[in-house]
Amino acid sequence: MEPRESWAALAAGGVAGVCVDLILFPLDTVKTRLQSPQGFRKAGGFRGIYAGVPSTAIGSFPNAAAFFITYENVKSMLHHDSTSYLTPATHMVAASLGEVVACLIRVPSEVVKQRAQVSPTSSTLRILSHTLYHEGIRGLYRGYKSTVLREIPFSLVQFPLWESLKAGSSNASGNVLAALGGIWRTQGLSGLFAGVVPRMAAISLGGFIFLGTYEKTRQLLLWPSPAGPAGGRRSAGEAAELEEESARDRSLPPAAPSPCRSSCSAA
Repeated sequence: MEPRESWAALAAGGVAGVCVDLILFPLDTVKTRLQSPQGFRKAGGFRGIYAGVPSTAIGSFPNAAAFFITYENVKSMLHHDSTSYLTPATHMVAASLGEVVACLIRVPSEVVKQRAQVSPTSSTLRILSHTLYHEGIRGLYRGYKSTVLREIPFSLVQFPLWESLKAGSSNASGNVLAALGGIWRTQGLSGLFAGVVPRMAAISLGGFIFLGTYEKTRQLLLWPSPAGPAGGRRSAGEAAELEEESARDRSLPPAAPSPCRSSCSAA
């Protein structure tokens, strides 16, 4: 992968991440408060709908940039040795590794954001300092495993599908089963599916905004380059061949008149 393409993936991913997170932040706040053990109203209801947005604004760019720079580079390395029927597997591996790297940035941002969303009277900086003082760095990575296990299956479906369409979207303790069991015992089935409507809306709209913004920004950053018929990059050899063909066409003499034209007019 060329350095120019790497920088384009980095910048486009960051822009896409900031756009989708800021646009859909109110939906995410509603979802988090619906899932809060305090209940929706006690967690803040519709008040302070942008509580925790500084954490998201700071974390969105590096989070999405880390994902796409990993995704594009792994895809580029694996693509050379893969046949067409293994291409979806290449995208799955690249997306999985991208999620593992991105979650190193995403999880601390999510922890601070979700705690701010259910405590709208506390500032983001105060929540961050409180978490570091009482829990240390490990407190910021609470739920890292569950986040990775949630994101990877989603990416395994989303990115091969996206690539295919191109060619033709705070309460976990880190022990996923224990967390699910605790929710089941205290809140039942409704607790496990709390916030499902805003979550589905956020995923649907988020995927559209995130991937669409990424692709358009990347195309704009790579725009001053020869483009192929499908909008992709054309190699230097192909560009040279086209130039030779056009020069050859310009040097050809004008075509002779058809012999039928004079005989037919005489007849």
